[in-house]
Amino acid sequence: MVGRKVIVSQWLQIIFGLLVFSFGVHLTIFANIGLSPWDCLGMGLAKHTSLNYGLSMTSIGVLVLGVDLLLRERIGFGTVLDALLTGNFVQMFNDLNSLPLNQSLWLGVLLELAGLAVMAVGMWIYMSGAQGCGPRDALLVGLGKRLPRFPIGLVEILLWSVVVLVGWLLGGPVGLGTLIATFGAGAVMQLVYSLLGFDPRRVRHRSLAETAAALVASGQKTS
Repeated sequence: MVGRKVIVSQWLQIIFGLLVFSFGVHLTIFANIGLSPWDCLGMGLAKHTSLNYGLSMTSIGVLVLGVDLLLRERIGFGTVLDALLTGNFVQMFNDLNSLPLNQSLWLGVLLELAGLAVMAVGMWIYMSGAQGCGPRDALLVGLGKRLPRFPIGLVEILLWSVVVLVGWLLGGPVGLGTLIATFGAGAVMQLVYSLLGFDPRRVRHRSLAETAAALVASGQKTS
């Protein structure tokens, strides 16, 4: 069983990974050629509430986390940290960037692809902490289990299509970047993971209960 120091170091690793991931999301927003599905939904929600983008994404993350619990998916500290921090980290990068949004289509495509690559690196960092994947990933897995006749890729496209539709109806930006993110994110992710020699399916994530038990056991040993 892992000790307290290892668990805390993994929490720090997860937070750093979410910070890197969020910077990648910021790049896709700065590209200004259309947002990825979940970001489109977050921007759309922000337009109709008093919440900024960061808080709207946090609200969506917490809501999806609740659905994950209903679907009985494995929830870890990494899942909770993702739900609470990612949207606010992206908002922080948006606020710190004083440059005007990009107006070039080709530069926008490059920024979009670079953002997807940075997001993949961030996912590698925080998933390596083995304390749960993000709420949206857990939702995809949960839906995939309940639609066993459909390939997981098709389930993802269907889920993202619904998210984009709701985001667009709320006024979220949809464009070329949305198509790139929807259909190209997986290819970019696979390329990055191949270069890193990483396979997320080999990571055995610990649930909240397992991590809490390890912390209690570690505390008893040191007392």
